[in-house]
Amino acid sequence: MSHMKTASVRQLRTEFPKVLAWVNAGQEVAITRRRKVVANLTPAGDVPKKKPARPDFHARLHRIYGDQIVSAEAMADILSENKGRY
Repeated sequence: MSHMKTASVRQLRTEFPKVLAWVNAGQEVAITRRRKVVANLTPAGDVPKKKPARPDFHARLHRIYGDQIVSAEAMADILSENKGRY
């Protein structure tokens, strides 16, 4: 059984890659300030990363407007009415 590694706050600031390597190797690291433990760094383990669900905009628009098609002339009128509004 291995002992827990310790790193001071100063060492954490100046040698972070070294401390991070210890954590990535599976070791717990105690962070100390003035020789007193103030925090523990532990490996996160295998936490599966989920991709956020993306909304289905096409289905949403189809649900709102159905199969309605706006003609080019009607769209030009809408755009000319709102020109400079935003």
